[in-house]
Amino acid sequence: MDCIVCKQKKCKTANSCGAEKYDYEELISEYSKPTNQKIVQSAAELVDNGKAGTLSRLQEISEFISSMKYNKIGLAYCYGMEKEAKLIKEYFDDKDIKLSNVTCSIGGVSQSKINESCSIYNVSCNPIGQALQLNSEGVDLTLIMGICLGHDILLQRNLKSDFTTITVKDRVFKNNPLQAVLN
Repeated sequence: MDCIVCKQKKCKTANSCGAEKYDYEELISEYSKPTNQKIVQSAAELVDNGKAGTLSRLQEISEFISSMKYNKIGLAYCYGMEKEAKLIKEYFDDKDIKLSNVTCSIGGVSQSKINESCSIYNVSCNPIGQALQLNSEGVDLTLIMGICLGHDILLQRNLKSDFTTITVKDRVFKNNPLQAVLN
């Protein structure tokens, strides 16, 4: 499938182009599940009711947390972004949303213990440890902030909560990866 080169854009008019490789009834059934409906409806409140383009990502997350009635929120962040993580914590504290903040260096595990082909004894990022910690705290939603590529995949694979990204790490373009194609 290559939606980018499609000239007809039938999907933009609530019609199928016929190239989909999934069962339509299965798809609708999946959306009908109560847990998925809750997310769909909460997301629609942010987009369909005139708010699209009026809220920052943090404002959207704050409203989504309220709409979903999430109680426990986790923040999995890169220790290189601890200054920014503190600002995120303050932002949510001001909204009476308490975060469980877990740095990527949790546990102080050396790189040689995590990476079998590495002989470096410095502290390693520990995304699985972050996920296990947040799971043990029973968070409903994990906010992901600046976790390295690959580590983010391990974190997400091991989380039991819903999750969303606040910031992706891009050291070259100051955490704005789209700059690579916009320049």
